[in-house]
Amino acid sequence: MRQIARLSHRQQQIVAALDRLGEATAAEIVDALPDEVSNSAIRTHLRLLDRKGYVTHREDGPRFVYLPTQPKNSAAISALRQVVQTFFGGSVEQTVTTLLSESDIQIPKEELDRLAATIEQATRR
Repeated sequence: MRQIARLSHRQQQIVAALDRLGEATAAEIVDALPDEVSNSAIRTHLRLLDRKGYVTHREDGPRFVYLPTQPKNSAAISALRQVVQTFFGGSVEQTVTTLLSESDIQIPKEELDRLAATIEQATRR
């Protein structure tokens, strides 16, 4: 699994946009990003991401259509591992406790029940 956390912030945004879109042209990726960026800058990042193996492309007439090379889940897991390591010293407990203790995060009871079941399953393993 490639380490998405080793990408620049902009490159992570591009990979995340491709995960959401499935496939996209450079112009479509520009439109999907939260802040303004030039089409040429995105094309430069896409070439780098292609060279590094994070995206691939196919030709569709005069334009390139880009696709992620990793399943969405593996990119998310890689990024999450980096967050847990960087901000919580690798402690999953601290990470979850922090999320659960934030007063502005409302977690529905159904999600809490599923979390409790997941923790119970992990305990049995």
